[in-house]
Amino acid sequence: MNICIIKPSLFGVRAKDALPPLLFAILRPLTPPDVLLSFIDENIEPVPFDVSFGAAAISIDTFTARRGYILAEKFRKRGIPVIIGGIHATLCPDEAGEFADAVIVGEAEDTWKTVIKDLRAGALQSRYISTNNTALADIQYDYSVFQDKKYNHMWIVQFSRGCKFSCDFCSIHALYGNMLRTRPVAAVAETIKKLPRKLIFFADDNLFSEPTQLDRLLSVLVSLKRRWVCQISIDAAKDFELLCRLRRSGCMVVIIGFESLNADSLRQMNKNANLSADYITVINNIHRAGLMIYGTFVIGYDADTSETALELAAFARKHRFAIANFNPLIPTPGTELYARLEREGRLLYNKWWIASEYRYGDTTFKPIGMTPEQLAGACRKARYSFYSFCGIMARLRGVNIKGCINLGVYLFANIISGISIRQKQGRRLGE
Repeated sequence: MNICIIKPSLFGVRAKDALPPLLFAILRPLTPPDVLLSFIDENIEPVPFDVSFGAAAISIDTFTARRGYILAEKFRKRGIPVIIGGIHATLCPDEAGEFADAVIVGEAEDTWKTVIKDLRAGALQSRYISTNNTALADIQYDYSVFQDKKYNHMWIVQFSRGCKFSCDFCSIHALYGNMLRTRPVAAVAETIKKLPRKLIFFADDNLFSEPTQLDRLLSVLVSLKRRWVCQISIDAAKDFELLCRLRRSGCMVVIIGFESLNADSLRQMNKNANLSADYITVINNIHRAGLMIYGTFVIGYDADTSETALELAAFARKHRFAIANFNPLIPTPGTELYARLEREGRLLYNKWWIASEYRYGDTTFKPIGMTPEQLAGACRKARYSFYSFCGIMARLRGVNIKGCINLGVYLFANIISGISIRQKQGRRLGE
């Protein structure tokens, strides 16, 4: 039996910023050796509809849901059964079930083997529900599945799942709640040792969620001598000594959700750790430790105005952020944010992720302090100016760059981000 495992792209075309999907490396060890898996990431390669697969398994998030459903319909018209999983299918299983023969709700580690068994017996169930509590120590990863795939020079490694915070816009909190799991440090080290000497991106939503385990991981990373990037919460950046340890262990860039400069917006999004943080001290700590900042911001909360996005872009430039995202607030299903806006009657679309009129970058709800068009336009302008050639070169003079590798990472990340933003803006999802 040959099963096609697919990660859809946003628009059905290749993407400049594609990273290897960790799911591919997880599914191979879970699958019996006599079952052939064909891994297709639409971000780097086309989906082969001319091959007669025994089944197609499609993993979707909210932004790729429409494309995933389009692919599912094409396979089903060819008589090929379709399985849909991923975070969006987990949060919207009934919707996903309209396009699939089976839906995986939650993680694959404790459901995939049953799916394979049922496929072989011709008895595929309509729903497979994970407990979402598989011990990460039991998970095996087979990175050989990426051997012939042309990704950018960065490997994906996972240390933990979940996050200790409960931001109202976050789908990770909607999926896991306050549950947090970590892999044994020795297992993470063995994974890294087997990887070629490329950059590593830790896929953790917050590497700082389990401080004691992080201390052990950093000690091991020093000896592995790899360069890496991670996401941390702002409370970690208060600790200058910790940041220095990150740097000594190979970290180059920390991704931090600053989100807003407005206390009312931070309170509304339940970003309590940010409320108690002095942003200037945090930024200075990161720079003094020799790290680059990738800051993320979200615009559209009730206290925001049409000027907010440009003010945030100016802040990021002034404080020498290497990379930054200025994201229009997007309510995703399953989150507290989506439920609140739905109760208030402020959603502009019935399921924006599959609405044919929605375009990437559009506003999906009615803001309080500006019009939907003003929100979309302000975020677009902030992104374009930050990643313009002049913007990239102007920031280069002030960004904390030490060594040729850091310079290469800065230039590559900024150029790819600028290209990707312009390619995505205004396009309809799925096509």
